[in-house]
Amino acid sequence: MTDPVFYVVMAIAVIILGLSKGGFAGIGMASTPLVAAFTDPLTAAGLMLPIMLIQDPVAVFLYRRSFCPRLLRVMIPGGLIGVLAAYVLATSVPEWGVKVVLGAVSVIFAGWQLLGLVRRLPGAASAPRYDRLLGGLAGAASGFTSAIAHAGPPPFQIYVMPKGLRKEVYVGTSVIFFAAVNLMKLPSFAALGLFNRETLAVSALYLPLAVASSWAGARLVRHVDADRFRLIITLILLAIGCILLLQGVAEAGLRGGHGSLDRA
Repeated sequence: MTDPVFYVVMAIAVIILGLSKGGFAGIGMASTPLVAAFTDPLTAAGLMLPIMLIQDPVAVFLYRRSFCPRLLRVMIPGGLIGVLAAYVLATSVPEWGVKVVLGAVSVIFAGWQLLGLVRRLPGAASAPRYDRLLGGLAGAASGFTSAIAHAGPPPFQIYVMPKGLRKEVYVGTSVIFFAAVNLMKLPSFAALGLFNRETLAVSALYLPLAVASSWAGARLVRHVDADRFRLIITLILLAIGCILLLQGVAEAGLRGGHGSLDRA
């Protein structure tokens, strides 16, 4: 890790991740793939998780009064199940398959959201009969895809966006949920040997930037009105879905449709 370009890319990735933690939920998914373009995916994972674990308490503190406890009670247990399943299945689930399915679902949902922005979507009070089960499944899907392919936001967004939460409550709920998921991922990442002295030293260099970018994200998002914020999140989901689809198809082609994950 002596290439100056690598350190510039790391700084960009940390800023993107901080803006995501601060309020622009979802864009942080770009951080690890960006770093992985200049190193290997395992090293990228080992570099980014410690930074996330530093940014999470900052974001949780900033949104400590704005979140939905009911949704967290429903989704966090599912998130734990998803993370555990990802660890168990790390050597048997093809990452490209997860990306293709998740990307397709994300694109379809984002398209539906864009078509429906002209009308009010149902609020949390009008939850369907099996809403608690759906929430648990969404939490499990987010935990699983976060651990498998660093792609946790789409299942969360697909379940939570139609609830019609206020902007701050939506962001706060997302921040706390993924802070919990990241803590759950720590033991499995350590067990898989994704941390070493060199990666931890590099991660430590960016801790001040990590904290500052999270704070900046929280400040910036407050100047975005609720309707525009909803449109931004939907467009982020659409972009993520397209990226996941393209990555999945490309990886499937390179591996001939076979291969397994090297990590959770």
